[in-house]
Amino acid sequence: MPKQMTYAKAGVDIDKKSDSIAALVGQLAFRRKGFGKPLKLEGHFAGLIDFGDMALTLCTDGVGTKLIVAGEMRKWDTVGIDCIAMNVNDTICAGAEPIAFVDYIAMDKPDSKVTAQIGAGLETGARMANMTIVGGEIAVLPEIVNGLDLAGTCLGVVEKKRLITGKDVGPGDVLIGLPSTGVHSNGLTLARKVVCANGLTMKSRVKGLRRSIGAELLQPTEIYVGRVLDILDDFDVHGMANITGGGLRNLLRLRKGTGFEIDAPMRPHPVFGVLQELGGISDKEMYQTFNMGMGFSIVASDTDSDDVVKALGKGAKVIGRAVKGGCVKVPSLSIEYNRY
Repeated sequence: MPKQMTYAKAGVDIDKKSDSIAALVGQLAFRRKGFGKPLKLEGHFAGLIDFGDMALTLCTDGVGTKLIVAGEMRKWDTVGIDCIAMNVNDTICAGAEPIAFVDYIAMDKPDSKVTAQIGAGLETGARMANMTIVGGEIAVLPEIVNGLDLAGTCLGVVEKKRLITGKDVGPGDVLIGLPSTGVHSNGLTLARKVVCANGLTMKSRVKGLRRSIGAELLQPTEIYVGRVLDILDDFDVHGMANITGGGLRNLLRLRKGTGFEIDAPMRPHPVFGVLQELGGISDKEMYQTFNMGMGFSIVASDTDSDDVVKALGKGAKVIGRAVKGGCVKVPSLSIEYNRY
């Protein structure tokens, strides 16, 4: 059995990825002035644009190597949901409502049967997010792409006075977790390498899972739009984080100088335990690669916590508190993460 597999050994080094992002962003100096200028919001999950009394949000994301799992399972009708979810869940972190979306598919060769299934998933996701898909692009790139890639861009809108910036996050606030539906769409490179290293395929059945590994990994990403936006009028929400690539480290994007202590982490789905055992993966690696059962988090005032949890429903619970310092700690697992 493989021992101590990591995301970096699987081919995705999140620290080097952060360096690459910093190198790219370091070249982007131009800023439009006046109407349509950018609104500075450090560390957030979407870009913001000044639109008078309103702010527009833009974000872009893809499905990643979950597409390889879809190809092996010959099942493409759910990855469109993932594409929508990865974008709209970032959009709502600022308190913005997703209103429009464009998709982009790059393929080595046209395949109408595959694109029809992808389109069905995109339609389902758009309905769930109450958002229109206003356009898109299919590019046939046989000399660049082996298989296909699926990504999209989401436009959102929010009144400036209703922006959730994270500036009000501070010690004593509660951290509320919302359950994920499974692996979502991050860490699939490591998950696939674990499966392969153990001589298994995506269609293999493993003890502890009710269905094949591939079927577990293809479970669509939860779309949190409705239940999150519905609470913002009634409660004092200070910050929100989409728990995607980077796992718990995403919480450190909310406010510099503020960290979190998690004393009641959410229960991971069985698929996480199977992957961890098969790959001999450490707890620290698991919680910075996968969502481990928590797909979205909300930071709220302590005085509102019980009511917020009740309003969110469906598995929401208080998992910890904001504290002074710049790290995320899970004492029961001896885990500590600092900023990149």
